[in-house]
Amino acid sequence: MSSRISLNGTSYHGQGAIGEIITEIRSRGFKKAFVATDPGLIQFHVVDKVTGLLDKEKFPYEIYSDIKPNPTIENVQHGVRAFKASGADCIIAIGGGSSMDTSKAIGIIIANPEFADVRSLEGVAPTKNPSVPVIAVPTTAGTAAEVTINYVITDVEKKRKFVCVDPHDMPIVAVVDPDMMTSMPKGLTASTGMDALTHAIEGYTTKAAWEMTDMFHIEAIRLIAKHLRGAVAGEAEGREGMALAQYIAGMGFSNVGLGIDHSMAHTLSAYYDTPHGMACAQLLPISMEFNKEYTGEKYKEIAKAFGVKHVDSMSQAEYRDAAIAAVRKLSEDVGIPAKNERIREADLPQLAAGALHDACCPGNPREADKEQVIAMFRQLM
Repeated sequence: MSSRISLNGTSYHGQGAIGEIITEIRSRGFKKAFVATDPGLIQFHVVDKVTGLLDKEKFPYEIYSDIKPNPTIENVQHGVRAFKASGADCIIAIGGGSSMDTSKAIGIIIANPEFADVRSLEGVAPTKNPSVPVIAVPTTAGTAAEVTINYVITDVEKKRKFVCVDPHDMPIVAVVDPDMMTSMPKGLTASTGMDALTHAIEGYTTKAAWEMTDMFHIEAIRLIAKHLRGAVAGEAEGREGMALAQYIAGMGFSNVGLGIDHSMAHTLSAYYDTPHGMACAQLLPISMEFNKEYTGEKYKEIAKAFGVKHVDSMSQAEYRDAAIAAVRKLSEDVGIPAKNERIREADLPQLAAGALHDACCPGNPREADKEQVIAMFRQLM
């Protein structure tokens, strides 16, 4: 059985990396860019860092900013119409996962118009053509959407999120510049950073994990354990460390999938509009506890990556508990609330059903039934 790795053709990392956007659009012969972003990044002049470069080069572009924190089917369809009207031949996606997920969906539908309903992209859709070329510029250190073959869309009518998995949606270029992330407030830095940690831990323990992705994931865990607190405090070293860590996590999980934490988090976001990173963070210790008996020695390596001392002298039960405790302590230190007060008892059966239907669920190392998922959701109440 073979294992596949899909990554960007090109990626740039480090302070000042956004300058390479000009190099890429010129060398690839693009004529006009569709700059997809969210209104907040325009308001706080984050987008100006990129459009200023385009202005200096007199490169034509059009800004599209009708993007919501949890992008909807209607967002995508509106974006498709706007792209067609713009006359652009490439997309520059600036933002967190929402901007990049919307851009991926727009690019895929432009190249594969038979999927214009958006819902038919759920799961592994049989698209035939690569997306419109996307240059992805993350402004948060968490989703790693710039290096993944996944995107998530909200179906408002059905109160659910659905995951789309498609190698054709991979951005051709990722530009990971920590200077683009300096506007993140503490809360967003914390929640997106914990999202990255969830990617790394779930990817490390998923059923499809193998040696190459393990290499990515354990290094991402180590970097996040080292740098997330500093990033939340606004330290430059922490920001740069998290920019790299979340990308490395994406290199792994995009190719092997995730697990029950993400399945449940998608459902919380769809029902209560809970920010995705916050939902993942709140569920991470709970899902780790649920999975621990099905992870072999991997929690030992997680504990070591967190810098837990004397791990080699611990029993299996001890190092598993130590890994979970280290994750819980990091979550507390960066200000993630332990409870989600919006969850209602009456919603639990529907929440559990949605989680079990989610595309991430089959990758979980332990099979879960409806009552077990309800019990995990209850721990957040």
